[in-house]
Parts: sequence; structure tokens; C-alpha cells
Amino acid sequence: MRISTSTLFSEGVTAMQQMQNNLARTNLQIATGQRMLSPADDPAAAARAIELNQSDASNTQLAANRTAAANTLALAEGVLSGVTSALQDLKSIGVEAGGVMTNATSMKGIATTLRGRMQELLGLANSTDGVGNYLFSGGQGKVKPFVTTATGTTYQGDDVQRQVQVSASRQMAATEAGSDIFMRVRNGNGSFQTSAGTGNTGTGIIDQGQVLTAPFNGNSYRVTFTSATTFDVQNLTSATTVSTGNTYVSGQAVTFDGIQFEISGAPASGDTFDVKPSANKNVFDTLNDFIALADAPPAPGDAQAAAKFNQGLQQVLASLDQAMNSVLSSRATIGGRLREIDSLQATGESLGLQYKNTLSKIQDTDYIQAVTDLNKQQLALQASQQSFARVSQLSLFDYLR
Repeated sequence: MRISTSTLFSEGVTAMQQMQNNLARTNLQIATGQRMLSPADDPAAAARAIELNQSDASNTQLAANRTAAANTLALAEGVLSGVTSALQDLKSIGVEAGGVMTNATSMKGIATTLRGRMQELLGLANSTDGVGNYLFSGGQGKVKPFVTTATGTTYQGDDVQRQVQVSASRQMAATEAGSDIFMRVRNGNGSFQTSAGTGNTGTGIIDQGQVLTAPFNGNSYRVTFTSATTFDVQNLTSATTVSTGNTYVSGQAVTFDGIQFEISGAPASGDTFDVKPSANKNVFDTLNDFIALADAPPAPGDAQAAAKFNQGLQQVLASLDQAMNSVLSSRATIGGRLREIDSLQATGESLGLQYKNTLSKIQDTDYIQAVTDLNKQQLALQASQQSFARVSQLSLFDYLR
């Protein structure tokens, strides 16, 4: 078969162009570090690379979410640590007040200190995350949660916890509602609260008691002294008599229906002491009660006023204990979330490395193979060029002179 000169030149040029294209492609793979320069190079691998890139981007966003949530939670935990310290100081002040209650000058100083502590507590409860969002306003980050009015401190936020997507299948609360921490604090011992009758004329005091058989049945009771040494117990909820003619001994435990408390001092005939189920009482009202006590200390020698002061102080201290429990519970919850975020962050970092390693295997250039191919292609192109130069001279016209 005869091959025309035009065919010879055309095929030779086409072959060298293809070799040059291959050489340029290999050069570009080495320069960019990418094995796939276009999806057409390896459609299946390109599709897999897109999926991996999307998964890696999602994992990166989740890591950013976790970091933001951790920062917010850490700020909240720090603020609640300050609240804990403030409540501990208030309890210490309460113990101090019990020792100097008839010293008007000392009590005036305590009242001034308590007002300062109130402002400190309000400031902590209204803390922000540094970008203008309140930590304890629930889902309404821009609403100041606690505002003091003529009737007391009110909560303006809601009960919603702001959720953050911290993993593909996990949403986590990054905030705590201030209503749960500061407003819904159970008074008394958390199950029931004891109190002395407002019309009592003796010097008896009742402690906050305890539940012996949990759970507390939720009934209300009244202890009525029929004389200085005897008392009756009534169940106000069922309107029944629990016991009558009980002998009173100051400081001796009174036990019935799975609860126990102590009455001390010298109650007068007709004095009453009530036991009622615990109700919610915000920590700010408790502090206001404390301030009211400090503003009106008993006069020296007034045993009845001293008993009422001690009764009120005991209730304040019990409420502060419950407020402390509420704050510590929230701190424990926040600590658990922070530990979970740390675990998720470690898992996310490991997953990110896996995505990147897999992507590298799919789309990164194998430099050893690429350099080898480059040398081969250069050699082939040089050989082709030299061969074409020789073959192109095999023309009859070269011999016709």
C-alpha cells in the first residue's frame, strides 16, 4: 500500500501533538498536585471526590458549631461559678447576721452589703456572650432577662434553650434558661417548707425538716400548741387529725407521715407551725427577704422579735441552699455538655483526617509515577520528532536534483 506524503505528514504531526498534550498534562499534574484535572479524567473518582468534599465541608462546619457552643457554655459556666461564690458569701453573711442581730450598726452594714450583692447577682444573671446575646434569656438572646421593678425582679426571657447542631445526628443546648436557674427555686428543703404562725406570741422556732420516706406526699400540716408543753398535729389537706396531746420537748424531733422536723424554744399556747409543699421562689425575692430582715433587726432583749428574726433567717438560708443546688445542677449539666463536645470534637477531627486521606488517594498526584511518566513521554516525543524528521526526508523529490 502506498502512503501519500500528505498522509505521512498529517499522521506524524497528529502523533506528536498527542504526545505534547500528554506531556503538558503530566507537567500540569505535577505542578498542581492534582491527578484529576477534569472530571473526564476519572468520572467515578470525580463523583466520589465531590461527595467527600461535601462531607468534609459539613464536618468542618460542625466543628465550628461545636467550638461556638463550647465557648458559650464555658462562658455560662464561668458566670455560674461567680453566682455560686455570691451565694456562698450570702450564706456566710446570714450566719454572721444571726450572731449580731441585735446590733443595729452591724445589721445596717449587712443590709448595705446585701444590696450590693443583689446588684452583683443581677449583673451575673444578665451576662452576655460578648457579642450582645444574653446567656440566660432562653431563646430570646437580645432580650435582657432580668429586670427589677417596683414589685420585684421579673424574668423577661423564655424557657427555650438555643440548640446547636454539633454532629450529623445531635443537637445540643448551648444556653440555659434563666427561669430554671434563678426563678424556679424550690423553697424550704425542696419538698416542703415550714413556717411559724404570724400571730405566735412565744419564742418557738421550727427548722426546715427533712423527708424520711420519699417521695413527700404533698399534704399540708399544722402543729398547734394546746399548752406550753403539748401540741396537736392536723392534716390540713385531708382535714383530719394526725395526733393529739403530744408532749413537747425543745429540740426533739417531731415525726409523722414520713417527714421529720424540730421545734425549739418556748412556744406559747395557741402558737402554730405550718408544713406546706415547697413552691417556686426566685433567688432575688429570697435576697429581698434577707434585706428586709437586716433592715428591721430585733431590739435587744425582745425575745419574741428575736425568734421571728431567727425564723425568717432560717428560711432565707434554706432558700439560699436550694438556690445553690439549682446553680450547681446547671453547672453539672453544662459540664456534661462540654465533655460531650470534647468527645465529638475528637471524633470530628479523626473523621476530617479520614476524609482528607481518602481525597488525597483519589485526586492527588503520585509524584513518583508522574515523574516517571514525564520522562517516558519526553523520550517518546523526542524519538517521534527525530523519527519524523528522518521519515519526512524520504521523498522522491529529495533525490531529483
